Amino acid sequence: MQSRRHFLGTAAATLVLPFAKLKSAQASQRTILNDASRLSPTPVAKHLTISKPAQDDLIARVRAELKEAAEAGRPFAASVARHSMGGQSLPRDGTAITLDGGTLEIDTAAKAYRTTAGNRWSDVIRILDPKGFSPAVMQSNSDFGVGSTFCVNAHGWPVPHGPFGSTVKAIRLVLADGTLVQCSRTENAELFGLAMGGYGLFGVIVELDVEMTENLLLQPKFDRMAPERFASEFIRAIDTDRSLKMAYGRMSVSRKNFFDDALMVTYHPVANAPITLPAVASAGKLSGLQNDIYRAQTGWEIAKGLRWFMESRLGPAITGGAATRNSLMAEPVVNLAQKDLRRTDILHEYFVAPERFAEFVSACRDIIPQAKAEFLNVTLRYVAEDKTPSLTIAPVRRIAAVMSFSQEATPEGEIDMMQTTEALIDRVTAIGGAFYLPYRLHARREQVEKAYPAVSAFVAAKRRYDPQLRFRNAMWDTYFA
Repeated sequence: MQSRRHFLGTAAATLVLPFAKLKSAQASQRTILNDASRLSPTPVAKHLTISKPAQDDLIARVRAELKEAAEAGRPFAASVARHSMGGQSLPRDGTAITLDGGTLEIDTAAKAYRTTAGNRWSDVIRILDPKGFSPAVMQSNSDFGVGSTFCVNAHGWPVPHGPFGSTVKAIRLVLADGTLVQCSRTENAELFGLAMGGYGLFGVIVELDVEMTENLLLQPKFDRMAPERFASEFIRAIDTDRSLKMAYGRMSVSRKNFFDDALMVTYHPVANAPITLPAVASAGKLSGLQNDIYRAQTGWEIAKGLRWFMESRLGPAITGGAATRNSLMAEPVVNLAQKDLRRTDILHEYFVAPERFAEFVSACRDIIPQAKAEFLNVTLRYVAEDKTPSLTIAPVRRIAAVMSFSQEATPEGEIDMMQTTEALIDRVTAIGGAFYLPYRLHARREQVEKAYPAVSAFVAAKRRYDPQLRFRNAMWDTYFA
């Protein structure tokens, strides 16, 4: 009997043991974060979201998490929407915090607002719009976080402005040791320029003072032209027409007619506009159909031609009505979300001087149609000279080309995208241009250094302000470490 009882007890323990181990393994599974590419799964030791905090509470919680990360020897990164593709929100085996919402105060006399870094642009527009104001510059689209926009120093399509950072008056930044500092062009100016477009490597931005402008009712004007004429016409309009408030361009993207046609869209205030403007809205008459056709472009050249016809010929006749400045900027990027999990949308962005734009068009014609990835869109914007950031995208004024590709979510798709990216960067830097860092980390280090000559000084300053390298992320490891 004892032998039988012993056998049954041993057998029961043997059966339970694998499940006990499984339960233990499940309990210790790491948190995996990703970004908008869906190609960067990264394990982190800790992730927490700080929702709608009061300013003092936000600072206290950031300090506490920084202290804990330092004691554990972990890297640290803060983010908002995690829409980036360049790894700056992903600290491998580190602490990741998500800032979500907060407060916003308006100073109408100074035409400025003070916002918590975790507010998204949709929050800013929602609060400014009833007061008759609008962000002077914001990142397109409205889903992104204000603090994140400063960290990547993104730009928009209001003219004649530089990137978002050019409209930021001051920031409050928590350093690696927990010190809270205020930075501006006159106070801690070096740190201000390092944090602007510094990809979160110098501290956690908790609050920003930002310029705003009057919300206006704007009327669009559409002009088609050869791409070789676009840069001169675009710059001439911005330089000579002081009433011009917003502007952008597009080019045809079908492989057969790649970059053979261009469209310039400019916006001017409506004369005798009503005192009370309509509330902010983001949907146009063709919005739903345009989005369907946009997604249909993948693998279907006819859809690319149809989209260009709608945008350059049919669209101006149907959707050419007036809209408020806020409504034009309020569109969320989720309207164009990729639903096919076998593919992913990848962004590129290149900055070239207007006088070199024709050479840029030629380079794109040589490279992009040969890629396996589907090219879906290019938007052309103006970026005024901005020498404040250490890693400036506009040491001289430039035209920005924001590109959208759809690639297969496979190793073969990655290889194709890496090769396409490297080829484009080589051609762009050869004509004195630059590429935008916060997208896929496909550039070679010497390409980064050629596009951003201040990299060595940036890295030296990083090691001076953060000697323990507490603020680290995938971008630091790939491009700067």
